[in-house]
Amino acid sequence: MVRTPVFWVMYLMFVMMAAGGLMATAQLGPIAKDFKIADIQLDFFGLAMPVLTGALAIDRVLNGLTRPFFGWVSDQIGRENTMFIAFALEGIGIYALSLYGRDPVMFVILSGIVFFAWGEIYSLFPATCGDTFGSKYATTNAGLLYTAKGTASLVVPYTSVLTAWTGSWYAVFISAAALNIVAALIALFVLKPMRSAYIKESSAMSPALAE
Repeated sequence: MVRTPVFWVMYLMFVMMAAGGLMATAQLGPIAKDFKIADIQLDFFGLAMPVLTGALAIDRVLNGLTRPFFGWVSDQIGRENTMFIAFALEGIGIYALSLYGRDPVMFVILSGIVFFAWGEIYSLFPATCGDTFGSKYATTNAGLLYTAKGTASLVVPYTSVLTAWTGSWYAVFISAAALNIVAALIALFVLKPMRSAYIKESSAMSPALAE
């Protein structure tokens, strides 16, 4: 698997998506505090709680729901098509958060969209990996691909450096959104034809190997 360009394209996309999501989500607390909305009280389904607390609670729920939801969508329209939609949605959500996140209600809504569009990487990438390289070593392959999150996490500490250097979170938002949009384009225009060709080639070779 590691000898194939298809795997490394998926790995690169995973790094980009994980980095973009972590840059936005891992810093949600500091962002809310810098936006001066963290402690503003809002009504969440009849419960009054601070914006940051409510946003984190809702975000965790959406981050869980997104995995079976986008998994089901990808079963209907294909892995790469779903990746394009989800990745682009996250990029748009992150950019919108940079513009409208100072409003408490919009902060909650947009952070929820970001979490919802980000969590699906943990269902789409393993499924795509299994579809591409087969079920025999599916767990090992998915585990190897998952190391991309560790690679991406190395980027997160630099968000604070970038914020201190520029004086705002805007550069972080733009960088995270850009990573997601580029990953969306790679999914549709690079991974999709490359993976299709790889699967056809593997299918053609399998009968010959069995003889």
